[in-house]
Amino acid sequence: MRRDSRPSSPVSPNAVRGDWSTVKTLLPYLWAYKWRVLLALSFLVGAKLANVGVPLVLKELVDRLTANPSSPVSLMVLPVSVLIAYGVLRLSTTLFTELREFVFAKVTQRAVRTIALKVFRHLHALSLRFHLNRQTGGMTRDIERGTRAISSLVSFALFSIVPTLLEIGLVLTYLFLQYDKWFAIITIAALIIYIVFTIAVTEWRTNFRRTMNDLDSKASTKAIDSLLNYETVKYFGNEEYEAQRYDQGLQSYEKAAVKSQTTLSMLNAGQSLIIATAVTLILWRAAQGVIDQTMTLGDLVLVNAFMIQLYIPLNFLGVLYREIKQSLADMEKLFSLLDQNKEIADKPAAPVLQLAGNASPEVEFKRVNFSYEEKRQILFDLDFTIAAGTTTAVVGHSGSGKSTLSRLLFRFYDIQSGSIHIGGQNIMDVTQHSLRQAIGIVPQDTVLFNDTIGYNIAYGKPGATKEEVIAVAKAAYIHDFIESLPDGYETMVGERGLKLSGGEKQRVAIARTLLKNPVVMIFDEATSALDSKSEQMIQAQLKQIAKSRTSLVIAHRLSTIVDAQQILVMDKGRIIERGTHPELMALAGAYAQMWERQQHSYDTASNVNEAES
Repeated sequence: MRRDSRPSSPVSPNAVRGDWSTVKTLLPYLWAYKWRVLLALSFLVGAKLANVGVPLVLKELVDRLTANPSSPVSLMVLPVSVLIAYGVLRLSTTLFTELREFVFAKVTQRAVRTIALKVFRHLHALSLRFHLNRQTGGMTRDIERGTRAISSLVSFALFSIVPTLLEIGLVLTYLFLQYDKWFAIITIAALIIYIVFTIAVTEWRTNFRRTMNDLDSKASTKAIDSLLNYETVKYFGNEEYEAQRYDQGLQSYEKAAVKSQTTLSMLNAGQSLIIATAVTLILWRAAQGVIDQTMTLGDLVLVNAFMIQLYIPLNFLGVLYREIKQSLADMEKLFSLLDQNKEIADKPAAPVLQLAGNASPEVEFKRVNFSYEEKRQILFDLDFTIAAGTTTAVVGHSGSGKSTLSRLLFRFYDIQSGSIHIGGQNIMDVTQHSLRQAIGIVPQDTVLFNDTIGYNIAYGKPGATKEEVIAVAKAAYIHDFIESLPDGYETMVGERGLKLSGGEKQRVAIARTLLKNPVVMIFDEATSALDSKSEQMIQAQLKQIAKSRTSLVIAHRLSTIVDAQQILVMDKGRIIERGTHPELMALAGAYAQMWERQQHSYDTASNVNEAES
């Protein structure tokens, strides 16, 4: 089976989306639960109001105790009431915070689920060209990091940054209205310097994070690709070579990670210096006010409590901002997958493929021209018809374009000119789902899911009964083999079905296609992995199946298609001969020469086997 080259297509666009673009993409998923969002925000405001009220109550308590310490009333009644208020505010802070988390949990998790599902659906909607060029390991890491980053971004931005900014606003307003303006000026100046320094350094460090993500994805891609090709690695004894390739990726990641951590230390040291300077200046002003008797001891306690409440979360502002930037960088990769254009898309309001009952339709290729690359055309003015309920076989040398026909029928690619019709309907005008539901294929290279044999057969018709699965397994001559296994139909087939032989995998593929029961069948070297005896049995069964269906057989062994109603001989993307087996043999052309060569090869092989016996 020929493997045609494809133009390279990056997994994600080269252009950086930008943070605001990423945020705007996320917001609609959160706003879908706007009432929960608004309720959570109200709890957030309530928690911060209660938190700001705690130092005010503390100031009142200290002032009452220091105003008249000898009075029993001031020592007992008022402090008790203030202490109760203090406890209520503390409880309210925690209560509102937990209510906010409770209300918003569904919003975050539903957004993660919705986006992950949308990306998954979008990936399945992308063209075969995209999937032939993707790097599975790197892409899965991008999806994993991106979905995890959504929860992180919401948690850090909405529940850490916003509350901190709200509290800063409340504290600054109180300080400005109640005390010397220098308290507010020092606090504002420190905040501006702190935020500018944090943003500038973090923006610089974000490039290191992107580099780390890219290197991490590349290392993961190498590792997964190597493990998927375990047998090939073993065949050539290249375990150490693969380890070195993986280690090269890890070394690059290590360098980027060390550089990222070094710059983080620099950021934390600078932030600590700014905060320590601001707190020292504010406490100096407050202490001076107490000495000058312009402020009470309670005021000093209040200012100190405000600064502690402000600067403890503010001390983490750099960490939070860094985490937000990292989350945005991670989400950027995820949303870039959604930006991938669907190369093959249904037309607006495209109808489903209409077929008369279970009747087999006619398949027609009209002057089809197709190329995977602009400079390399694969098919040239291809024109043929497969009459309803008949079998057409396509033969030719490797690279002649045979296997491309099946991909075009499934509409994995769109043709450059001409048209393909099934039942008189242009396949580009109908929905892809209805088109693919009508076609079944038994491929040469069968890939199975890492699940049970029963699951892989039933995949042809999700929800099929066990009786239906067994019936098609018998038709594919694999039931007895399955029953001989200790776990029967519950036997796991391994990654890509590697626990089964090539012939066993091919029989599973035949069984699940029979279960699908399509009206158009494609056999792409469907018995190439079978031994001679099994091939004869399966061929007889396939002929029986093909009698009631429109069938396209892509063949290499000519002996398997001698009964076809039409045989097309392809060479370099063109049909050079067509007819039945007797007609083509009478032509004494390319087909006859292929037949003679194959017969000679079979005779030689038979003689060798007899001599060895």
